[in-house]
Amino acid sequence: MACGNPYLEELQGSPEVVDPHTKVDKLEVNKLFNDSPQVASKPIVTAPSSVRELLECPVCLNAMYPPIHQCSNGHTLCSGCKPRVHNRCPTCRHELGNIRCLALEKVASSLELPCKYQSFGCNGIFPYYSKLKHEAQCTFRPYNCPYAGSECSVVGDIPSLVAHLKDDHKVDMHSGSTFNHRYVKANPHEVGNATWMLTVFSCFGQYFCLHFEAFQLGIAPVYIAFLRFMGDDNEAKNYSYSLEVGANGRKMIWQGVPRSIRDSHRKVRDSYDGLIIQRNMALFFSGGDRKELKLRVTGRIWKEQ
Repeated sequence: MACGNPYLEELQGSPEVVDPHTKVDKLEVNKLFNDSPQVASKPIVTAPSSVRELLECPVCLNAMYPPIHQCSNGHTLCSGCKPRVHNRCPTCRHELGNIRCLALEKVASSLELPCKYQSFGCNGIFPYYSKLKHEAQCTFRPYNCPYAGSECSVVGDIPSLVAHLKDDHKVDMHSGSTFNHRYVKANPHEVGNATWMLTVFSCFGQYFCLHFEAFQLGIAPVYIAFLRFMGDDNEAKNYSYSLEVGANGRKMIWQGVPRSIRDSHRKVRDSYDGLIIQRNMALFFSGGDRKELKLRVTGRIWKEQ
């Protein structure tokens, strides 16, 4: 939205302002009215662009929520941007003060909006002030890429992420509910030399991500293997898995429930929710001269009855 105001354009160009989780992407609204007590339904009307513009912060371009501030000339601003403009209206440069635009807040409370994840399949219509809460928990909201080797910004539904992992990250794809993986790395004393590996398994009509990596715990590196479910947490609880590593007549076994990819890879790893192998034990399982990491991790996935 062009404004012709250099000060405003400079603020709009700041990367700190944009928050994709709060931006209103849809323009359709339900206008609450009831001209007759005999009418039970609420007709859906399309909000004119002027309504959308009134509720759009001129700085961050996101939807505004209480408290909505205004200057003495009536220009509005969201509470998040007010500190950034040093209490000066970005439109007319007058001092903002502590004036709230109660009328606009009341207008917003009379509106209903579609979920911003409508394109992913959510058909719900929600009151303006309830929309953000719904979107934070919407089951249709896209998933983040589960690839742990980089800060990948790709989001999407499960089929598109599976294709993305295969085509763009070249992740190994396997079918079946059992696995037998061998991890070999030279110089296991270097954490960065055995950072992570990811394999995707397809079974029971679902997809699972098997992670294996080294990370620093105290002064020594440890190795961790864990499974993540490509779906929501309530579905992940329908499955269990076991991991086993061993050699020379010894073995370690882990059994757990896969975590949803809604939980970040780092969150799962830092909660130690998986098979953790201390470096000395890993080298013992590797055998030989203890100068090379050779771990065989086996396991299986099953569906709870």
